[in-house]
Amino acid sequence: MLQASPDRLSRDLDIIARDIGVRLAGTAAERAAADHVLACARALQVSAWDEPFAMQARVVAEEQLEVRIGDAWQAFPCSLFSSTPGTGGEWWSGEIVALTPTDYQREDLGHLRGKAVIHLGCHIESRASYARLMRAAPAFLLMVDTRYAGDTPRADGMFPAYTAAIGAVPTLNVAHQDAWHWIAQGATHARCRVVGGMEPATSQNVVIELPGTDRADEILYASAHHDTQAGSPGADDNGSGVVGVIELARLLHARPRRRTVRLISFGAEEQLSVGSAAYVRHHRDEVVTRGRCMYNLDSYGSHLGWLQLYLNAHPDFEASFRPYFHAAEVYYQTVTSVVPYADHFPFIAAGIPGVFHYRVNCDGGRFFHHRPDDDLTRVSPTVIARDVSAIATWIDAMAQADTVPFTPTIPEAQRDEVATCWDDLFGGW
Repeated sequence: MLQASPDRLSRDLDIIARDIGVRLAGTAAERAAADHVLACARALQVSAWDEPFAMQARVVAEEQLEVRIGDAWQAFPCSLFSSTPGTGGEWWSGEIVALTPTDYQREDLGHLRGKAVIHLGCHIESRASYARLMRAAPAFLLMVDTRYAGDTPRADGMFPAYTAAIGAVPTLNVAHQDAWHWIAQGATHARCRVVGGMEPATSQNVVIELPGTDRADEILYASAHHDTQAGSPGADDNGSGVVGVIELARLLHARPRRRTVRLISFGAEEQLSVGSAAYVRHHRDEVVTRGRCMYNLDSYGSHLGWLQLYLNAHPDFEASFRPYFHAAEVYYQTVTSVVPYADHFPFIAAGIPGVFHYRVNCDGGRFFHHRPDDDLTRVSPTVIARDVSAIATWIDAMAQADTVPFTPTIPEAQRDEVATCWDDLFGGW
């Protein structure tokens, strides 16, 4: 069993989550995180490079939200969604109206026109529903993450393929409990002011290449993402993944390999895997013809919790790593539904098997998801080391095997759903 080092992981986490901190896509901080990955790879004297891509950066100087309760305006915290505009520094106002998931059954959403819409649910997973909402022309949206009934706003974003094609209004994340109290106390109006918004920028994918020998044309991918949501230092999401990828390079670079191992740290994941999608679009022929699998690490360092593996693959793929994981006392739940919210998904859309490695600590996922307190106190280098040790040992075995012991495609039964998600949420090929 290859052994990852909690001490090395801890030192990398300190740099990523404490020294660099918040790493919004397209910013200097995201670039600093990418440079750390590159520096670690080059210290091993392995081939590493970055691949820039164009995107939209969230650049916000000020964001304010006030709600009228009784005769007084009261201020509340908020966070502008990525892929949505600001207000040009002006106050925008509207009468409050709540929109629940069942309200999309209405034949007409015209009652939302010019309103400040409290939207229950952060993700609108239907292009048709989003288009109806934009046609209704609300003044702005106040999004409530219904997975967590907390008192802290979480950061998130609209899908860039939606906003590029359909448009957007200023959209702010608000705390679940704040929205609850506004309705309970009979709040009538809301107003917001945002200086800044989205600006053209460049992000980057960092690629670490560990070449094979006689089967070098077959590629085993593993990945993470180095950007964060607004206001979050992202120790777990996804500092845990970034340091895991770095440690995989340290453990695997000197090992004999027949197959190529390609480790990638993606940028702009928090805008819906923009970096991963850019990589797969650019290297589609390579992924389709040479790719054998994708193993993606994202948010798996929580002290207390349990592991979930989101698998889009034939059963023999999970069977290939199960004995290595169990030998390391790594046990997990398997989820076979199609989940487009991590960097494995564009690879699945290209047709190769993939897994999203995720550790949850509550039924909603992780209680500090996309919050400012996703800091170093939330992650355990020992947990990360245990999982990385098992993954590295499995990749090492797959890289040396005569043939990979799994089917290098996704099941026929999942292909239509994957294609639908890719076309709808990502805008297709």
